[in-house]
Amino acid sequence: MIVATEDLGELAGRVAMVDGGFDPLHAGHVAYFAAAAELGAPVLCNVSGDHYVSRKHVPLLDEQERAEVIAAIRYVDHVHISRTSTEEILRRLRPRYYVKGFDWRDRLPEEQIAICAAQGTEVVYVDTVRNSSSRLLREYVAANASDIEVSRE
Repeated sequence: MIVATEDLGELAGRVAMVDGGFDPLHAGHVAYFAAAAELGAPVLCNVSGDHYVSRKHVPLLDEQERAEVIAAIRYVDHVHISRTSTEEILRRLRPRYYVKGFDWRDRLPEEQIAICAAQGTEVVYVDTVRNSSSRLLREYVAANASDIEVSRE
């Protein structure tokens, strides 16, 4: 189920929140969702909006399509399209768990750590990093550069 920002408060304190761009979605993301589901709380996937993803690359799927695909994954109970900062979502949602991959262990923003500590959100790092969407895109473009015509239309 896709949840509007104004409805996040209804889930406050009850969910395990995962977040990211998920463009392209890959098996490591599914493992991430499964690990979050193992915590026993409903999983809310906070999907970065196109405004964020487009800072890295032209989105392969727009935010609505990414949200719909993720909502169909059995480990995910709720999907939210974020058009604001992760910090703002953490404040509104006050998740029971904030789940991140091990690759974030020493680089999670201090503000996110402080918000979680202040509201009793447990930060959980999971070992599900199998790939990187950015790396997959770079490798694909490098291998197929002569065959790809990219347009920003």
